[in-house]
Amino acid sequence: MRATLRWAHSDLRTHRGEALFLVLATAGIVVSLLLATALFGYATNPWQRVFTQAHGAHVWLHTGPSADTGKLAELDGVESVAGPYPTASTTLSSQGTRATVELRGTPERPTVGRPLLTSGHWLDPSNPDGVVLETRLARALLAAPGDTLTLPGTGTARTLTVLGIADSAEPRYRPGEQPGLVWAPPSAVPGPGGQVIGLRLTDPDDTDYAVQRAVTVLGAGAVSEVSTWKQGRAEAQGDNRLLGQVLGLFGLGALIAAGLAVHGAIGTRIRGHLRDISVLKAIGFTPGQVVRVFLLQHLAYALLGAVAAAALIQALGSHIPGRLGDAVGVWQGLPGHTVALFTVPVAAVLLIGATTGLAAWRAGRVPPVPVPRPAAPLGGRLSGVARQALGLRLPPALVLGWHRAFTRRLRSLATVARLALPLLLIVVAMSAWTTIERFDSSPEQIGLPTALTVHADSGLADLETRTLLERDPQVTAAYPGVEVAALVPGQTATIALRGLGTREDPYPYTLAEGRPAQGRDEAVAGQGLLDLLDVRVGDWVRMTVGDQPQILHIVGRSVEPENAGRVISTSLDTLRENDPGLGPTLYELRLRPGADPGDVADRLAATAHGRLDVHAVPNPADGLSALRGVVVGLIAVLALIGLIELLTAIGGAVREGERDLLALKAIGLSPRQITAITVTSTACTALAAVVVGTALGTPLAHWLIDAQGRSSGIGAGIAQGPSAALLVLFGTAAVAGAAALAAVPASRSARRRLADTLSAVA
Repeated sequence: MRATLRWAHSDLRTHRGEALFLVLATAGIVVSLLLATALFGYATNPWQRVFTQAHGAHVWLHTGPSADTGKLAELDGVESVAGPYPTASTTLSSQGTRATVELRGTPERPTVGRPLLTSGHWLDPSNPDGVVLETRLARALLAAPGDTLTLPGTGTARTLTVLGIADSAEPRYRPGEQPGLVWAPPSAVPGPGGQVIGLRLTDPDDTDYAVQRAVTVLGAGAVSEVSTWKQGRAEAQGDNRLLGQVLGLFGLGALIAAGLAVHGAIGTRIRGHLRDISVLKAIGFTPGQVVRVFLLQHLAYALLGAVAAAALIQALGSHIPGRLGDAVGVWQGLPGHTVALFTVPVAAVLLIGATTGLAAWRAGRVPPVPVPRPAAPLGGRLSGVARQALGLRLPPALVLGWHRAFTRRLRSLATVARLALPLLLIVVAMSAWTTIERFDSSPEQIGLPTALTVHADSGLADLETRTLLERDPQVTAAYPGVEVAALVPGQTATIALRGLGTREDPYPYTLAEGRPAQGRDEAVAGQGLLDLLDVRVGDWVRMTVGDQPQILHIVGRSVEPENAGRVISTSLDTLRENDPGLGPTLYELRLRPGADPGDVADRLAATAHGRLDVHAVPNPADGLSALRGVVVGLIAVLALIGLIELLTAIGGAVREGERDLLALKAIGLSPRQITAITVTSTACTALAAVVVGTALGTPLAHWLIDAQGRSSGIGAGIAQGPSAALLVLFGTAAVAGAAALAAVPASRSARRRLADTLSAVA
């Protein structure tokens, strides 16, 4: 054991830099995997906690005020019901901020779908103007218990007092997409326009069947909207799950790359220490002891990095700014936190140990008596191409360096593959970055051609509203439209049916396939709707709005970042053919390049004297800001792994060159030329890895990003790879860095004394 420790200590002193990089790379990998675990837990558990504690309803049905909802409690599979509660759609304003809300008349605190108070108290019968706000709505209105809200009316505006703030498992407030939820006494909901009832099921997996039965009992014309627990969960998980997937994917990829880098490093070290290993066996080391020397040494490096990462996340993870810190803080309070904190680092260490053991096994097979290696010029005979290149008077260092890099095909291919893997993952990370930048810089290319959505008060006519909007110098176009909920065939869910623009002034949809909707009954649909209905571009679909059927021909697939892509869009004229009295309820505004949406929204609201509800169109990139920091951290970890493999390749090239040093000096090459051979060999290996990593990484990145787009409902066609100039710069930096790293050890080797060279050859 003492001899083993002395050998390990000597090897550590010789390879300090490599050991440090391995520890740092392992720490970065384990940090990525732990953050991914935290984000997955953060994405799912808070909503699940609210749903469980609130005894949440699995289905919420919005119906007309006259619908007989009492029959729903008798349906098979329905455990209990919430409501029905009268509802009214209106607008609330507070401190200059407006929001579309659903006033829900709640005579007493529900037992099913019970709101969980986070501050304040529940409704008080003695205060008829008191309300409780859903958490996200309260945050948007900057409201707290005790504040007053303004409710517009036909005469004098009415004020409501905030009594409490509560969490809910229902879909939360999203400006322009989902109205906020306000619980109020029934007396505060005058003239309700509908009612809502919640169904808690005995088997949540039967949700679609329960919805179908409920719609059949009530009649399709009575149901205006359906929402399920699955939609609420997916909306709550949001971008946190995407961040977790990105971290997990890159963490696993980096772990594999690190394992391969360690395997290559040990293999190269074994080839360079064959004589030392033979001496160890000659003095009594068994093959198992030799294997344990390498295995325990690298397991110690990996264990040190993993423990450091786990301690770092446990101590400082909750202090990370933004969503990552919030996720770690919530995750640390979950029951499975301790198990994950132990399991993830152990799994990473075991994987690195497995790859280390495979390489160390070769060291155990080294014979006690060294076998002389046959001398060969530069690792093999010169190929015909190399001889012709020398005949063309190309620099010998360039030709011989290229020949040394690729003469041993199997070993060279393995080195290139190990170095290409981290470079490939870096290209994928760069593609993720440029895709996020595309959402910010060119939103019209990812389904967001307009910047503002405007809802006008009922007192404003269409012509008056459009004149008011187009009068602003920063508004280039105002597209009238309407959005309604429509029941899909089978009556198992509702989708968004939109009519935007007119045939004379069509809405500029972003199409990924097909063509724009131009004729009668033509429409474009999002990927989420195509998947939901199992249809393709070119099919006809039937849906129900109220009690009126609407049949549309899908002629194109649009990139739809809203409503999980469950959107079908046509022109306002097409919807008017089915309902001549239909008028626009919203306006989508296209602004001049460089215009600030916030300034335009404030100016329009002031000009209209509060009769317009103006808000910015939500951009998916707003929720992905944390991903930029994640990408930078992942690139740093992958660069460390690539650096480990590069140092291994340089060490192998220098050792291979020691056998040829006497021959090269004998034919008249100077130390500078001999150094250039090793530098050229390393640069050629790095160049091959860059070409392979870029060639494979770019299409892989497009496939991964588009696959994520399809699964989220946005659809394929959103991926944006790095520019050619950026890829060339990346490749140039990698090759130049490899050459610079190889210059110092190659120069030292070329200037070794004759006695040292003879010893190395021996």
